[in-house]
Amino acid sequence: MPGSFDPFTLGHWDVVVRASRIFDHVIVAVGVNVGKRNLFDVDRRVEMARGAVASLDNVSVAAMDGLAVDFCRTHGASALVRGARSGADYEAEWAMAMMNASMADIETIVLPASSAVSFISSTLVREVARAGGDVARFVPANVVASMQKEL
Repeated sequence: MPGSFDPFTLGHWDVVVRASRIFDHVIVAVGVNVGKRNLFDVDRRVEMARGAVASLDNVSVAAMDGLAVDFCRTHGASALVRGARSGADYEAEWAMAMMNASMADIETIVLPASSAVSFISSTLVREVARAGGDVARFVPANVVASMQKEL
């Protein structure tokens, strides 16, 4: 399950938990996206994701530098898991799925966001946190603590 996870949210948690029920093993692949200006460096994002998924026995976390399909090849993964909150997300995921399929024999599984977390995005969480708002309803407890240290 690739993403930037800046920060890891309850929306991410929801997709990881559901994916962990489908697959024998799920790797949360914390990516370095040069096109994004991250609040947290990759090591901190990996740390937050690890803390968030620590209770899930079949989930691990690793940093990912480069293409998701290359990460899949290296780690023996047969599918990419993605979450989608809206129709616009599905369209973007469809394009990425087609690109990834053309580069490697990798399936993309898109899980729709659960209604309780479908409005949560890392971008909005960062904005609320930067403005001094309480983000505890949107991120796991370990992420709240990490964000409080950063901001």
